[in-house]
Amino acid sequence: MVTRLTGLVDALRGHGLRIGTGETVDAARAVEALGLDDRELLREGLAATLLHGADARPVFDAVFDLYFPRGVGLPETGGDTDRDALRDRLAEALAANDTAAMARLAVEAVDGFGGYGSSPGSDGWSSYQALDRLRPQTLLARVRDEVRGREGSGHFGDRLLEDEIRRRIEEFRRLVTAEARRRVAERRGRDQVARRAVAPTADRVDFLFAGKDRLAELRRTVQPLARKLATRMAARRRRAARGTIDLRRTLRGSLSTGGVPVRPVLRRRRPARPELVLLCDVSGSVAGFSDFTMLLVQALHDQFSRVRVFAFVNRVDDVTRLLEHGAADPEGLGARIRAEAELTAWHGSSDYGAALGEFTERYGDTVGPRTTVFVLGDARTNMSDPNLPAVRDLAHRARRVHWLNPEQRALWGTGDSAAPAYADVVDMHECRNVRQLDALVGRLLPV
Repeated sequence: MVTRLTGLVDALRGHGLRIGTGETVDAARAVEALGLDDRELLREGLAATLLHGADARPVFDAVFDLYFPRGVGLPETGGDTDRDALRDRLAEALAANDTAAMARLAVEAVDGFGGYGSSPGSDGWSSYQALDRLRPQTLLARVRDEVRGREGSGHFGDRLLEDEIRRRIEEFRRLVTAEARRRVAERRGRDQVARRAVAPTADRVDFLFAGKDRLAELRRTVQPLARKLATRMAARRRRAARGTIDLRRTLRGSLSTGGVPVRPVLRRRRPARPELVLLCDVSGSVAGFSDFTMLLVQALHDQFSRVRVFAFVNRVDDVTRLLEHGAADPEGLGARIRAEAELTAWHGSSDYGAALGEFTERYGDTVGPRTTVFVLGDARTNMSDPNLPAVRDLAHRARRVHWLNPEQRALWGTGDSAAPAYADVVDMHECRNVRQLDALVGRLLPV
């Protein structure tokens, strides 16, 4: 049990969860107090002792299912599974919200439809294959009608009922995924599967590979992250306002104490709030990264005297006005920008050289000695001219220019990437996920 519990903790740490020795000891005491008879009670006890917030709960549940599985080995089957009969029983279990029956059906679904590979030792079990064959999402209307016939409900009740049925279907999908992962883990080892087959927390997902659901989840974290960054920036501003030591006045004041500078005199600073300009590539897979960062900066706009946001593909346009509505509708920000802004000319591929050149010509006066510029993009020019003179002009005008690149550093300079050339002119930083963005924005934003 000690090995199993420490393995669980190590796997969670591998996914970025902060778990110390104290939490691990508390978890061991929880196991001792709760026992192993009630698996779900044990799950909740370990979650209460190991987790610091709800964001990491999906990762915890997936790892818990590996180290404290529902069963061991393969079930005894009576032959081929009948798909239609299984769907009928699943509809009944969903209508009755019978979690025990859903767990049994999840095992049958993986056993009947999730296996692949012909060798006797094959560890081929696929939750995707099982769910694709079973298609539980298509049972929504059937289950809704069955529950409605039993209980009856009004229009508003129907909408709540559909949401509840979707939750039950999603729980069944989770049970199927956990069963398939458990079987693979018995062959390959649970440590390896926990490390490679469990989806990371949202703040560790690469922007370039985040699906639609993950991007929506990330957008919901903008406001909490902005509040944390604003607090951090306010503390930095207070420290900066104290200023440096005024040596002349400090020495003059030390004459009254025999030349010992007992009371240092500081130069009082009255710094004006800085200006911020964002220049964002919104093409292709980079768009999710740019949208998230734009929303984050918009949430921090009170920290700056002026914030201007520009988007581009191969032409550049001022989208600051669209960000005001984007805070209220973050899901539709990208679509609104692409619909209302003029971002492309004769083709739809990104052209950094043309966009940067147009920015310096049309909007160069928005950048001054108090302005910090952030360029967001992967620096992939589609083999066009990177226009380094425009970047040098931008760096000359601005107080500071930072380039945030969502690609991993190992890919810079490969294919059509002009990242090394741009990095010679301005500071370029790898920014692949929210965790890196949090650290960079907190460190690089001016105060």
